[in-house]
Parts: sequence; structure tokens; C-alpha cells
Amino acid sequence: MTPAVLENGPTQAGPTVLVVEDEEKTRHSVAEGLQLEGWTVLTAATGDEALQVLAGGKFDLMVLDWMLPGLDGIALLRELGSRGAQVPVLMLTARDTVTDRVTGLESGADDYLAKPFAFAELVARCRALLRRPQLVTGRYLSCEDLQVDTRARVAVRAGVEIPLTPREVDILEYLLRRQGEIITREMLEHDVWKQARRFTSLDNVIDVQMMRLRRKVDGDGARRLIHTIRGVGYRLGKGPA
Repeated sequence: MTPAVLENGPTQAGPTVLVVEDEEKTRHSVAEGLQLEGWTVLTAATGDEALQVLAGGKFDLMVLDWMLPGLDGIALLRELGSRGAQVPVLMLTARDTVTDRVTGLESGADDYLAKPFAFAELVARCRALLRRPQLVTGRYLSCEDLQVDTRARVAVRAGVEIPLTPREVDILEYLLRRQGEIITREMLEHDVWKQARRFTSLDNVIDVQMMRLRRKVDGDGARRLIHTIRGVGYRLGKGPA
């Protein structure tokens, strides 16, 4: 197995990025371009090699090709998910059907860029992922007296179980992992409903789901935790935005 290459040596500032791409020319051009942005870049040519590199340090971002020899990009994402890894992932691939995009996102990718791509767009998408707040992780997620067991998919507030539908559990977990952050309808549509493109707006569906969820979570005189940010979206937290 070819060892991972540190492209032109580490920089002194900026995020640390792992580029996983089996095509040598693409791998080196992406790595070189990101390093010119002031980022520290390591590379891997296979999924197995990427696992070894990831085990050896902390990364702020991974740029991952889908079609890799051996352990491909989807299998790598699933393996990282089983290990609880939280590195943001931008997936690169020539496969660009709706089904392919949904598969990538559901397997753990945070964003998706089809080949061929403009390098400026790749950098912009990387920067957007790096700006995202770090997710709250772990099996048990909580805010004040609200707690969700993400494995059992059970929500409890003040010691009382809240009867939620599977979709409502998905939404509540998403809000808890990003508590304090303003969540737009587009984010919910993309990350919870897994709709890669807005063929038909889900705004009304999302608003109804959020109304029902808030009624269950914040009902019976409980302190409000789910807040509507007028014209923008929603936020879960202790007080008004």
C-alpha cells in the first residue's frame, strides 16, 4: 500500500484536510490547490489507506471520491459512521443521479460535488462545511430537562416520555445536535428529508411537522425550547434568539 503523502509539507495555519482520490492527477491538483489556500493537506489513494491516515490524527475536513479501489467512498463513510467519526465530508463523484446523491448523503456525506467540477466551487463548498458549528455527539442528547436517546429513539421531558413519530424523532435529534444554531427549512429538507434538490417545496410540510413537534415538546406549560425565527427557520435552545 502506498503511504499517504503530505503535499509539499504542512502549513502553519488553517484547517487540516484529507483528500481521498485514486486518480493521481486529480488528487495532486486538489491537494495543491487547497494548500495554496493555506490549508494543511494529506492525501490517500484508497479507502483502506484513508482509514489508516484518519486513525493517526485529527482532521477538520475530508474530500472523498466515491469510486475507489477496494473500500469505496460509500463503504468508507459507513465504516467511519460505525466508529462514531465526526469529520465533515465533501464527496466527489461522476455519479450524479438523484439516487446517487441521496445514497451519498444518507451514508454520511455532508455535501456532494459532481465531476467535472470547478476548483473555485470545491473551495467554496469546503469553506461552507468548515463554517458549520461542531455537532453535539453521543447517544444521549439533552437541553435542559429534554433528553433523547438516539439509539432507542426515545424522547423524555421532565421524566415523562414524549410520544413521537419516527420523523419527529429525526427532527428533534437534528435540532439537539445543532442546538443554539438557526436551522433553516432548506437545512431540514436537505438533511432530514434527504431531498437533494427542491423539485417540490417542502416548506408547508416542514412547518406542519414543526408545529406538531413543538406542541409535543413544549406543551403543558413547559418552558419553550423550540423557537421560530420568523422568515428564517427554527432554533432549539434555552431562550429566544
